[in-house]
Amino acid sequence: MERGAGLVSRRRLFAALVVCQLSAQAAAQQATPQVPTVEFTVEVLGSKTAEFAAKMDEYERLRTKLQEGLPALEVTANPLDIQRAERLLAERIRKARAGASRHDIFTDDSRRAFRQILRPVTTAATCAFLKDDNPGEWGWQVNAEYPKQHPVSSVPPAMLGVLPRLPEDVFYRFLDTDLVLHDTKANVMLDRIENAIRCP
Repeated sequence: MERGAGLVSRRRLFAALVVCQLSAQAAAQQATPQVPTVEFTVEVLGSKTAEFAAKMDEYERLRTKLQEGLPALEVTANPLDIQRAERLLAERIRKARAGASRHDIFTDDSRRAFRQILRPVTTAATCAFLKDDNPGEWGWQVNAEYPKQHPVSSVPPAMLGVLPRLPEDVFYRFLDTDLVLHDTKANVMLDRIENAIRCP
């Protein structure tokens, strides 16, 4: 009888240990839920850049409409002809966007998304690339002309590879660490993100 009782006791102890182990595992799973953070982040960034893309598509449609009736710019070596074509289109854009202000295109959400997108590709190498022809910062308003005497910065390929597509003749530029939108067809500056990057 004592041997049988001992066997039963050991079985009960083993069963109790199994139950305790399963309970601990269940509690641990509840305490640390598996959240797909990467997928969630990509989805959120995608929605914010989609908002930006929609605004740029809207601008492209506006510019196309404003070009109607303007003399077509022929291939020419005469800078005066180019400046005249830019000026005529710029005048129409400024009139059509008279109420535009900073951050109309780069909204709060899209500015946060752009900074997050640029962070992983902002390295010592990309920052060195940007310094080569970076004109630095100067005060300007939306729809202002990009001064002809200032150089235009080239954006590193690593950054262009992650930034949303832009309409034809609209380019990303850097003024110091600010990211700006420059319409080269009208030589008009459209919007900016202050301190878009932080160089190491």
